[in-house]
Amino acid sequence: MGEFLPQELIPHNAAMPFCRGLRCAAMLCSALWLFALLPAAWAGNARAASIEAGYVPALAAADHFLQAWQSGDVENGMALLSSHARQAATSEEVEKFFQNNGSSAYEIGRGRLLKRGRYEFPVVLVSGGSKRVHRRFSSIVIVDTGGNDWAVDKLP
Repeated sequence: MGEFLPQELIPHNAAMPFCRGLRCAAMLCSALWLFALLPAAWAGNARAASIEAGYVPALAAADHFLQAWQSGDVENGMALLSSHARQAATSEEVEKFFQNNGSSAYEIGRGRLLKRGRYEFPVVLVSGGSKRVHRRFSSIVIVDTGGNDWAVDKLP
């Protein structure tokens, strides 16, 4: 029967503390790199997580308006329009906008600050029946009317 491995290739127990030390050094270096890189990653997340205080109420106003559109509720939809939007659109146009034949849904994308107190949100209005679905891509502009009240300034 021949030897499986030459004796020189089999590490001796005396070399084990050296291998353990190398492993510890490698783990220590990895940990140091990790702790060196984490603050930069956390700083990037902090910037992405910080949004202007008006973003959430503006998004809520857009959502309430589109809920009124989805349910065909012209009265509540009109109440959420700014005076500028009421002047720009006739009552017939607003009523036509709120007419829904069949089921409808909407999607609101991430908004962007146009200027202080004014946000624009991309929206997709989905309507149709079981046979045909229509998707309309648009945007909605929400404006701070004062007193922490937000209104739709541009219809989708």
